[in-house]
Amino acid sequence: MQPLLFSIGGPPLAVEGREKVDLIKERLRAVEGFDDYPFADMTDLCLVPDVVIPPKFNVPNFDRYKGTTCPKNHLNMYYQKVGAYSRDEKLLMHFFQDSLAGATVIWYTNLEASHVRSWKDLITAFIRQYQYNTDMALDRTQLLKMSKREHESFKEYAQKWRDLAAQVAPPMVEREMITMIETLCQCSTMRNW
Repeated sequence: MQPLLFSIGGPPLAVEGREKVDLIKERLRAVEGFDDYPFADMTDLCLVPDVVIPPKFNVPNFDRYKGTTCPKNHLNMYYQKVGAYSRDEKLLMHFFQDSLAGATVIWYTNLEASHVRSWKDLITAFIRQYQYNTDMALDRTQLLKMSKREHESFKEYAQKWRDLAAQVAPPMVEREMITMIETLCQCSTMRNW
C-alpha cells in the first residue's frame, strides 16, 4: 500500500509534476540547440519538399561534382544517368544533390527554394555558380606549354597530357591531338629526354 501525500497551500501534485516535466523538456531543447534553428518544420530544409519518389527507384551511382571541372559536362553526365526520369523535374532537382560532393553540397543546401522553382532554375544557378571552371578551361597553347617534370616518367607525362587534352575547350579532334603529340615528341628528342 502506498502512503498518501497531501500538499497544503500549493498546487495539486499532478499540476506540479507536469510543470516539472515541461521545464525539463524546455531545458533539453535548449541543450540540444533546437531553438537555434530558424526552421520549425523539416520540409523547410528541402529544396523540393513535395517530391514523389517512384516505388523501386534506385538512385544511380554518380561521379560526384567537386566544383573543379566544367559544370555543363557534369549536368550532361547527370542527365544521362537519370534520363528515364527526365520528365519529372522534382525528381531531377531532388536527386541532383546526390551527384555533388564537398563544397558543392553546401552550395546546394544553401539554395533558396523561392529562387529555384524548376529544373531550369537549378541548372541555371549551378552553371552560374561554377562557370569559372569553363572560363578557365585549357586551350591548345597551355597544352603546348606543358613540360615534363624532372622525376616524371614519359608514360606519366603522356597520361597527364592526355587527361588535360580531354579538357581543352573547344574539344580537340583526333587529328589535332596526333599533330600535337608529334610536335611534343620532336621537342622531347631535341631536349634529350
